Amino acid sequence: MVTFFMFGKYSHEATKAISAKRTDKALSLIKKFGGNVKSMHALLGENDLVFIVTFPGVDKAMQASVALCKLTGISFTTCPAVTVDEFDKLMADV
Repeated sequence: MVTFFMFGKYSHEATKAISAKRTDKALSLIKKFGGNVKSMHALLGENDLVFIVTFPGVDKAMQASVALCKLTGISFTTCPAVTVDEFDKLMADV
């Protein structure tokens, strides 16, 4: 499983539909694409949301990202992430 940070930005229309029910639908959709949500946070600043999610691969993360936008009206920037320990190991051979 690959870890991804999904940064969300509300459209004006998306803010009108904020609800626990929509959050549950989003969680179900992520699971549909093989994802597992580690945590979800609301933010202040440039982004409104961040989800930390694992997916089987980049293809499933991309599908989920676009499907979430279609479902919620929230645009997502989805970025693969590794821990700093993993990063240090990867960079040892560079």
